[in-house]
Amino acid sequence: MAVAQLPLTKPELIYPESDGLPMADNTKQFRYIVTIQGGLDAQFADNPDVFIAGDLLWYPVEGRIDLRAAPDVLVVFGRPKGDRGSYLQWKEENIPPQVIFEILSPSNTPLEMTRKFGFYARYGVQEYYEYDPDRGELNGWHRTANVLEPISEMNGWTSPRLGVRFELQGGELVLYHPDHTRFETFIELSARAEQERERAEQAAARAERLAKQLRTLGIEPEN
Repeated sequence: MAVAQLPLTKPELIYPESDGLPMADNTKQFRYIVTIQGGLDAQFADNPDVFIAGDLLWYPVEGRIDLRAAPDVLVVFGRPKGDRGSYLQWKEENIPPQVIFEILSPSNTPLEMTRKFGFYARYGVQEYYEYDPDRGELNGWHRTANVLEPISEMNGWTSPRLGVRFELQGGELVLYHPDHTRFETFIELSARAEQERERAEQAAARAERLAKQLRTLGIEPEN
């Protein structure tokens, strides 16, 4: 009696969600990555279709677990916010990240960065920014006629997709939102929030003193 052969099922590929490398090699690199990612997240907080991530593995081609990159910061317009273990492009309407940031560390070699540039150029990145905090060097590329062309002058450059302005101040990278406010670190944001809280408390105290003075004159503040 013949035995029916069951069709072989193809095992599902597992796309690793970690490359085993640290997010940053030093505190300076980490600070820039977090500041840029957080600043962009805040800028696009009200737009549900802008996905921003830091140190997230991006797989552009289904079935190719060897083709991947983990940009320090990536921005994808046209994809919803939300948590992801990795960015599987074919599950994201085949939309690649349009903007990429890389913050260099001493361990990054020229060969490694050349390979990363080739990857981003090949798989559709529209804007690529690379900053070396130790050397104070900032470089950028913008896609023109399907080629990532170098930006001749980055100091004062405004990103077409982000509306963010780049400046080098004493070798330090400073970014500005479209409303001209500066990207801030968590410590700077906390300090500013505390100052605003103190100002609000002082204003409330002044208003209360004025109300008391008016009442002594027989005037109700509400009137």
